Amino acid sequence: MKEARLERFARHIVLPEIGGAGQAALAKASVALIGVGGIGNPALQYLAAAGIGRLLLIDDDEVDLSNLQRQTLFTTRDVGHGKAVIARQWLANFDSEIEAVISDRRIDSANAASLIEGADLVLDGSDNFATRLAVSDACVTSEIPLVSAAVGRFQGQVASFVGHRSDQPCYRCFVGDAFDAENCDTCAEDGMLGAMSGWVGTFATMEAIRVLLDGKSAFGRPQYGKLHLMDGMKPGMRTLAIAKDPACRACGGKS
Repeated sequence: MKEARLERFARHIVLPEIGGAGQAALAKASVALIGVGGIGNPALQYLAAAGIGRLLLIDDDEVDLSNLQRQTLFTTRDVGHGKAVIARQWLANFDSEIEAVISDRRIDSANAASLIEGADLVLDGSDNFATRLAVSDACVTSEIPLVSAAVGRFQGQVASFVGHRSDQPCYRCFVGDAFDAENCDTCAEDGMLGAMSGWVGTFATMEAIRVLLDGKSAFGRPQYGKLHLMDGMKPGMRTLAIAKDPACRACGGKS
């Protein structure tokens, strides 16, 4: 690494659980971020701060005034502009050495595999089940680890999946097939505490870093198939195990 990069990431490098080898691995990593919204904002900030070498930002939405309560990358003057474009501008100002690629196409089952091609990991913070399932199925097909995060009201959930492995579930094993419809759920109807998106997004980023450092540092111990439920009312967190569904249409036949 260049001297300036060593100084920038010094607080990582001195951690025995990450070290120079771990930081070098992060610099070589490519992450696809699905949705640059409530979860995607803090996730992008801390993926960039961690020194991820390449970030693919996928979001077809524009900044809305109601977003500003939780999407802290954006300002009032960004309203009406594409989220992916604004996020790339922020990233260029924050760290110009990170490669940024954007897509403002809506991701769906037809194009998901092509949009995440080349990623070492996908972090999905999209706001509806149809998109999450399309992304999960593409990750299974492409054999790419997935960190899936969701938030609503005062609750959040984060889980890591490698459903292409014979002994591991995918996201579809968790939610089933009932939520493939486009009109399933968004936070607009139920609302959400803005700070919950920060908690969920940063925790998802920590799980993403674990996956990326698997086999490269002591921090890389992914918790595949573990669902972390986050409660902002209590507050607290608990963890559940997700079983692989042998009848899952996405990963049930993987062996």
